[in-house]
Amino acid sequence: MDPVAAAVLAGLRGRDERLMLSGRDVRRLAPGLSAWLERGVTPEQARAVLCGLLPVGDIPKPAGLIAWRLRELMPPALPAAAPQGPARSEPMQVCEGCDRGFRASEPGRCRDCRKDAAAA
Repeated sequence: MDPVAAAVLAGLRGRDERLMLSGRDVRRLAPGLSAWLERGVTPEQARAVLCGLLPVGDIPKPAGLIAWRLRELMPPALPAAAPQGPARSEPMQVCEGCDRGFRASEPGRCRDCRKDAAAA
């Protein structure tokens, strides 16, 4: 059992006393909350969703409510980060022909000025 998920679930009663869960409920619900945490949800975000907009009055089956929210409100998995290309190490240069900025390892002319000079 994930100790972080168990701590979040056991601590819900600190946010709202109507959400008191038994040890058995915590053990049963912890895998569902672990799935949320694996998707990048922080414990505080999970608490906010599980405790937010609770019904008015008595909650006869808090474990059932939490189980429903864990199942139905599970966030999607984050997309994989796009691979980053190598960082450009060339410094910025100022074109000697038109004062345009461009990246190159040494000073000189930009691509357009070099093309114009080659065409002339």
